[in-house]
Amino acid sequence: MKTFILALLSAFLISFSLPAQVSIKDSSIYTPLIGFSYGYYFPGGDLKDRFGNNSALQLNVDFKTKYNWILGINGSYLFGKNIKVSLFDSISTSNGNVINEDGEYADIRLYERGFTVSGTLGRLIPFKKPNPNSGIRIDVGFGFMQHKIRIETIGNDVPQLDKRYKKGYDKLSNGFLLTESIGYLYLSNNRLANIYVGIECMQGFTQSRRSYDYNLMKKDTEKHVDILYGARIAWILPLYKKAPQEYYMY
Repeated sequence: MKTFILALLSAFLISFSLPAQVSIKDSSIYTPLIGFSYGYYFPGGDLKDRFGNNSALQLNVDFKTKYNWILGINGSYLFGKNIKVSLFDSISTSNGNVINEDGEYADIRLYERGFTVSGTLGRLIPFKKPNPNSGIRIDVGFGFMQHKIRIETIGNDVPQLDKRYKKGYDKLSNGFLLTESIGYLYLSNNRLANIYVGIECMQGFTQSRRSYDYNLMKKDTEKHVDILYGARIAWILPLYKKAPQEYYMY
């Protein structure tokens, strides 16, 4: 989080040191780009055995050069509610329920939670319309992926799943991340409508970071290839100084 905040502040500071005003309509320009995204993803690889489809909120801080290279730092928050694994076999009744401290069936809710952080290198293939700063954008990157199962016990009345023991069930995993994406970047001439729409694929090379897995009754030492692929749409805030309009008097 500190990295994202520092990157965001840096982008704003850099924007004030740009050369005089520029005309985005006439030429390719240098500009920081701040993006706020929503993505919807499908799991693949080993991840599809643990989770269903998920969503992501993402912050992007990019720097587009006048030569149409794009350097960026991105962070996303992953969330979903489709959990496919059975976690509590060792503490469940024969019908699959967990008993709370009052002798009743516990209300336990499970969610997918995670995040990614990555640095990216991209290339913009511009179109003539509406300007040389809009076109097909291709990116590759690398970084870090982490995900786990969030366990909520409604009423906090399940001693078997208090804060001390949840870590033995949540399957916290993380590792190295690769990303690839392709989409369309649109920067309007009047700076009012700026969007990105694209498809993305992520591959995380992860393993469990818990010392013991209660469901397996041992430490989970398996390595996984976790894949996410889907679509993303972003609202973009470009930070260049717009050239003033020209007026002619007769």
